Order: sequence, then C-alpha cells, then structure tokens
Amino acid sequence: MLKLTQIKISADTDSAMIINKIAKKISISLGCKAESITDIKILKRSIDARKKPEIFYIYTASFNVSNEAAILKKVSGKKDISNNLSVYNEKDYVFPYAVNDDILNKIPEKTSDFTSDKTSKGFFDSSDRPVIVGSGPAGLFCGLFLARGGFKPIIFERGKSVDQRSEDVALFWKTGKLIPDSNVQFGEGGAGTFSDGKLNTLVKDSTGLNKAVLKVFAEHGAPEKILYDAKPHIGTDILTSVVKSIREDIIRLGGEVHFESKVSGFNVSDGKVTSVNVSCPDGVKCFNAKNVVLAIGHSARDTFKELFESGLKMEQKPFSVGFRVIHPQRLINKSQYGIEDSDVYGAADYKLTAKTKAGRGVFSFCMCPGGYVVNASSEEGKLAVNGMSYSGRDGKCANSAIIFTVDSKDYPSEHPLAGIDFQRDIEKKAFDLGNGCVPIQSYGEYKKNCDNSPEENSLDSAENDFIKDCYINFKPDIKGDYKEADLSGIFTRNMNESFIEGMEHFDKIIPGFGYKYAVLAGVESRTSSPVRIVRGDDLQSNILGIYPCGEGAGYAGGITSAAMDGIKVAEHVAKNILGL
Repeated sequence: MLKLTQIKISADTDSAMIINKIAKKISISLGCKAESITDIKILKRSIDARKKPEIFYIYTASFNVSNEAAILKKVSGKKDISNNLSVYNEKDYVFPYAVNDDILNKIPEKTSDFTSDKTSKGFFDSSDRPVIVGSGPAGLFCGLFLARGGFKPIIFERGKSVDQRSEDVALFWKTGKLIPDSNVQFGEGGAGTFSDGKLNTLVKDSTGLNKAVLKVFAEHGAPEKILYDAKPHIGTDILTSVVKSIREDIIRLGGEVHFESKVSGFNVSDGKVTSVNVSCPDGVKCFNAKNVVLAIGHSARDTFKELFESGLKMEQKPFSVGFRVIHPQRLINKSQYGIEDSDVYGAADYKLTAKTKAGRGVFSFCMCPGGYVVNASSEEGKLAVNGMSYSGRDGKCANSAIIFTVDSKDYPSEHPLAGIDFQRDIEKKAFDLGNGCVPIQSYGEYKKNCDNSPEENSLDSAENDFIKDCYINFKPDIKGDYKEADLSGIFTRNMNESFIEGMEHFDKIIPGFGYKYAVLAGVESRTSSPVRIVRGDDLQSNILGIYPCGEGAGYAGGITSAAMDGIKVAEHVAKNILGL
C-alpha cells in the first residue's frame, strides 16, 4: 500500500466525486491508469485558501496500485512526486494489557490477586477494580479502554448524566439558577461537552493514540470526517449523544458509572492508597481501591484543596486568561476565504499568535466559528465564559478566547493552589461587574478606559466600508443574560496592555479584528489547569496507586489530548493490576 500527499482538489467538488478525483490525480502523478488504483482511503484533508477566492482541499490518501514496485522505481528520480509518495503500513493502536490467556499466563503467581484459575478472565478481588474519578474525556477514555481490557472500572462523577446535565445548563442560561455540581464545567463529558467539540491537538503522537481517540468518537456517533479532517470537530449537539454512547459501552463491558458521587478523599497505608471516600446521594461511602485515576478536570477546585490537604504533591502551573472576543462571522469569512458566506466551505476559523513587548504571549484559543459565548460558571459569586458551536457552525457570530499567559509572578503567593486564587479573584470581578450576567464591552470602549488608545486602524476606504457594514445592528450571540460593563479593571495594567497589543497585531492580519465595535465578554479563565498534580514515570503520584490524569491534573490541553492521556494512564493501571 502507498500513500500520496499534496493531492489538490477544488473545494466545491461534489462529495460523491471525491474518490474518483483523487484516483485521477494519483494516476496522473504516478503515470498509470486510474483503473489500476484501488482501496483509496482518505487519511487527511486540510483547506488551502492562499489563492482566495479560489479554495482547494489538500488531501493525503492511501491506496493500492498494480505493480507497486515498478511504480516506486519509476518515480524515484522525480523529486516533485517522490517527496510526496511513500510506502504506507496502516497500524492501529492496540491496548497492550487486555485480560486474555496470553496475559494471564505472564502474571507472576506471587504478585497476582486473580483467582487461581487464570482462564477465568477478568475476575478480580473487589479492591483490584480500578476507580476513576471524573467522567470527562480523560476519565471516559481511561474507563473505556480498561473496560475493553476486561478490568471492569468504576467511575465516580460528581455531576449528573449528560441528559440531565444538559437540562440544568439550559435552565441556568435561561434563569441564572446555578447548580454547583451540574453545569458547563461539571457532569458527564466534562467541560468539553459544552464547547465546539474540537478534536485537533498539538500533541506529537507516534503510538497511534490520536487516531484511536478519533476512531472511538466515530464509532459512537461522530461524523466519519473527523478521521481525516485536519481540524476535526463534532459540535455540542452531537457530542452529548457520543458521550452517552461511550458510557453505555463501558457499562456493557462490565464497568460501572455512578453520578452525583463526589470523591472527597482517600485513605492511605504505607504510602499506598487503600480506599476512597465518596459522597453519594444516600451518604458517604468508603470503596476499597488500590488503583485510583484522578481525572477531576480543571474546575474541581474544592477537590484540589481536599487532595492537597491529604498529602498529594502539587505544584503551580502557568496557564492563560483573557476575554472572549466576538465578531460577525462574515467578517472572518471575507478575510479567510475572500467571500462573505459559503455553504461549501463552512464558517471560517483562524489561529492567531503574538509576542508582546512585555514578553507575554497573546493568542487565540478555542475558536468557535458560527458559535456562541456561554456563561460557564461553576461557583456562586464567580463568573467565567467559554465558547461553543453546534455541529453546523451556522451562527452569525464568530468568537474565540484572546488570551495572554500568566504564571507564578502573577499569582498572589507561592502556594501550589495560588493559581486558583488568581482565577477566583478575576471571576469575582466579572460576576460583580455583570451582577451575575456576562459582562460585555465594545473593544473601543475598553481601549479608551484602559487609557491606551492607538489611532484608528489604517484601512483603505473599501475595507472600512465593508467592516462598518458588518457591524451595523451587530449583536453578540451569548447563552445566558449579558450586561454592558467596564472590563478594564479585571486585569492589571500590564495585562490590559498585553491584550490590546495582541488585538492590534491581529487586526493587521484580519482587517476589522480590532475594530471598535468588536465585543469583549469576560472573563475567560478556564483555559487549562493552574495546578499540576505531580506524577512519576510510572504515572503515579507521590502516593502509590493514585494516577493524576488529563487536563485537570496538568497533563493535557483539550478533548483529544485529555483522552489520549486517559488511555496512557489506563495502560499503566492495567500493568500495575496485573503485576507486570
């Protein structure tokens, strides 16, 4: 089997004709007949808008071809082809510690807690069943792969099932009534459920974990195109059903999932965890557990405090904060595609980065084309926002977090949890400014209030007319009530200057990005965890048997990387249970 990259096809090509077009392109490149090319599979697709308004998709595809050896020999001297052509050996990720006869026969008798009959697959002492705390991407994928391996995991989730949670979130956006353990941050699926469902990651992956994660999502109801799109996304409306399907699979394979069950602490003997304490609807219970996965998410602030006081080693971690910035989607489309609207290409996105004079990084994060800003609060008297898109990405607004880096020098103390105190401080300011509603402000007013107002952007008249037209009667799409307020006092002067410097730089890349009527919504404070739960090479914490996992523990930064970390942790847990 071979693989060819850089296959360029017009983006408006009928989807039913794509494979035929790819076959024709391959045949031309290799100098062979199209009929000799079979088993074509799209491996990757990315959009190329460099010659807008003419838009192309760039494909990478695998295929079989007659006389493969002769083809490779023929093109070996042609650099423009041979650089894009290679032998392709598709290799899927396989969980290495599934409980089967081969694995069971490798278990040392003296370390095994299995029954003496090794052919009775997967029957453990009750304390050998792994416990997973949290059902976000890290917890769900850890649980799914342990369940597939025969380890019958037990998942405790402080929030509600995704269906009940969705009802609570909708009620919160409508009435402002917050349920602390069932909201945008807490509940089945984690914080990523109420976002764009973006699945791209910057994590380098040589083991096939990234592909394995995408394959699981597709198997449970996500669109097949996520397997090859360069920037795959699912959308909140689809992601909720996908999450539910994964949970049902875990249960079908012998696992358990308990909702409204908050792990409030653990018990330790000789430096090893022995059990966890769980606050359930019918009281506090103690569950024996030798292997506990902490996939608690980045907003479990009370749990971080309890775990720290129990002796778990933690440290400060840098992260980023800022505002959600909202633009008319057609403004972004025009900049990226050269046209205002397109059913063919969908809503355009962007990725922006800058380095300020003060040394802070400023960048876009969690860009939501055709999306909504949402009230993502999880604590009374505190307010945080996030971005969300449905699968169609057909809203009239584009939004992303424009954020800047913060670290220990910005925190109020050297305490490991000081980053959480920093978050709470800015979230309280945001809550007070909006009196519980999302506080918003035009970018022009914000600049003026920060006493840092550069001259109006130097655009030619045609661009100015288009930009002004985009903002006529422009209203932001926000889930939850919002209120105009002065956002300039949430951050320090230095932070405000960094944000403005970044916005002005981005305006040179996307004309109108820093226009005075762009809308800021505050405050974006949950980009990642400000805490890292320290773990060793075996992925265990200083208390043996406890496995910090995912974004909340400081080892991931999004749905896919959290899921990948969940699978990695599952491998180590399984290996430890088996005594290998």
